Amino acid sequence: MITKTWQLTTILFAFSLAIYFATSAGDTAFNHFTLLADSFRQGKIYIEGDMPWLEKIPIDESKFYVANPPMPAVVSVLPVLLFGKNYPQQYIAHIVSALLVIMTSLVAFKIKNNIKLAIWSGLLVGFGTLNWYLATVGSTWYLAHLVAQLFLTIAILLLIKNKSPLLIGFFIGCAYFSRIPTILALPFFLFNLPRPFLKNLILLGLGILPLVLTNFLYNYARFGVIWDIGYTMIPGVATESWYAKGLVHPDYIREHLKIIFTSLPSFEDLISLNKPSLFGYAIWFTTPAFIYSLFNNIKSKTVWSSWIGIILISLLIFSHGSTGFSQFGYRFAADFYPILIFLTILGVSNKKGPGWLHWLFLFTSILVNLWGVLLLNNLIRLS
Repeated sequence: MITKTWQLTTILFAFSLAIYFATSAGDTAFNHFTLLADSFRQGKIYIEGDMPWLEKIPIDESKFYVANPPMPAVVSVLPVLLFGKNYPQQYIAHIVSALLVIMTSLVAFKIKNNIKLAIWSGLLVGFGTLNWYLATVGSTWYLAHLVAQLFLTIAILLLIKNKSPLLIGFFIGCAYFSRIPTILALPFFLFNLPRPFLKNLILLGLGILPLVLTNFLYNYARFGVIWDIGYTMIPGVATESWYAKGLVHPDYIREHLKIIFTSLPSFEDLISLNKPSLFGYAIWFTTPAFIYSLFNNIKSKTVWSSWIGIILISLLIFSHGSTGFSQFGYRFAADFYPILIFLTILGVSNKKGPGWLHWLFLFTSILVNLWGVLLLNNLIRLS
């Protein structure tokens, strides 16, 4: 069965990679992380040049700090070392998302020894969610979401396989060093730690600690404080209308909720195959298959602790002034996608399935995301 599992993951990886390359938007102008990876190679923590980067923090006229946490740049060091700083950043996004597909399929296979469920789950995360769009564009913000998801999914896989909490903590820390809000997934892992709890809690903390300390040192080297204040130092950010009450404020939650639950394309847009909105769509529209996340016993510790992790991450990202433009779907939800997909897999595994209805929901999810990828990426190529 191990051989069959490896055969499945190899096929899924190759298939996903081929689709991402075939539907790619082409070279992204927002390649902060490959440039930062090249800087890391040279012992520097800033990037140089006069490029059309967004969210850059100037040191002088030609040197800039990247506002985002640097783990995606760390992931990019090897390809940049092998192929140079002009290595297309979207290629790294293609590879990371293909790895996410196989890690999710392994999570599903561990939950239930069922090849069909593993295939269903891999296809869901890779092509039935906005990850398809993120992977084919591969810009700085999109790559960060994918890298964080990959590490958080690996942490979930290690948890359900009862692997060392030290290793689980390390991958949680890697997700945090990609996207800060993902650290709020921690309660999910804490509630599901095996006994002895205290020993495993310490090991989990020791696994996370090096990444947290590295982030502190990275921020201190750039800004003179250990906290991540990069976004507050972007020129002009305080004057943007969507940050009228600061970068984070509870009043912003309402706008995020509108997008994640009620934002839909018009019927005419769907029928006429018009360009999707870059302001976002409801999460249940872009991935109808997420309905199966609700098909679980809420009294189960695994289930209610999963929802706690999702809610905590949501409270932070919903309080952010920007709702994620530009995007297909609601990209900030990607920060809790690994847990939501875990719940979805659990919901499907409760049946004999995946049955025909599960495949129908998956097909619908893929169709919606295909609409976004093809139309938006074709426009990017032509622009």
